[in-house]
Amino acid sequence: MNLVVLSGGTGTPKLLEGLEVIVGQERLNVIVNTADDFWYYGLYISPDIDTVIYLFSNLLDKNKYWGIRDDTFNAFEMLKLYGMPGWFHLGDRDLAMHIFRTYLLRKGYTLTAVTKYICKRLGVKANVLPMSDDHVETYVLTDIGELHIQEYLVKYRFKPKVYGITFPGIEKASATIDVLKALDEGDAIVLGPSNPINSIGPILNVKNVRSKIKERKEKDIPVIAISPIIGTKALSGPAHIFMKALGYEPTPYGIAEIYSDIISDIIIHKTDEKYANIIRRKLGIEVHLENIIMKDLDDKIRLAKKVLEIISKKSSTKQPT
Repeated sequence: MNLVVLSGGTGTPKLLEGLEVIVGQERLNVIVNTADDFWYYGLYISPDIDTVIYLFSNLLDKNKYWGIRDDTFNAFEMLKLYGMPGWFHLGDRDLAMHIFRTYLLRKGYTLTAVTKYICKRLGVKANVLPMSDDHVETYVLTDIGELHIQEYLVKYRFKPKVYGITFPGIEKASATIDVLKALDEGDAIVLGPSNPINSIGPILNVKNVRSKIKERKEKDIPVIAISPIIGTKALSGPAHIFMKALGYEPTPYGIAEIYSDIISDIIIHKTDEKYANIIRRKLGIEVHLENIIMKDLDDKIRLAKKVLEIISKKSSTKQPT
């Protein structure tokens, strides 16, 4: 099985950990959000890509789901001493990733090429793909002004009131050949349990991605979403806040509505059964009830098995062309 997963930086990597145990890295193609990328200390930071790479290279700090396990922060502390901003933590070993990436980008290599090379050096066998080689940013419109997504998430801990979200650069961003190839060759496509607005949303809004996934769905390729919301609140992060600000119902139904044109199935939490019938009736999407909370490896494997079970059943009933 050749599996394509759309990923942000927290919820979906937990699912990827479970999938890796069952199917192995070699069968995973991960298209990663880069709309959270930004320049910091003169370095190009790709938070979601780094989390996925560190996961597959067994370096990830799984207590935080960012950074490198047992890292130190000596350089960061010295930079603060010199008066540099200190709200975004960079570990000493993590810093090497950003220095090396920036060095290669400044030499003219694409983000895709740089990511492939770093994966090779770290022994990553999964196909980790930036959503685009074109730079996209995310800004949150709040009651204290316009904030970069990292400021909103990290510096202000998503406390300011949100009025809107913008994605400078998204209208010019195109999918890479590698991304489109992965989508074309995937036996199934999974929209991971990441924020549908600022993590999965930018991937889908890159030119040619949403239309390609829709095309694959119309050819009976399973396209499965996992809700990152239970009831009316996200498992982690501000998904429910962003959805409400953009006029979506912050529930599993709202998740299904956002993806309604491209998904065949959605997995929602087992306690959200009341949303299942309305999703089926109004949106025509198959709904599966499951415990979507991933506290430990067993939970991650269990949810991954559910995803693979749905794919297997749909593939076995697929009509010959």
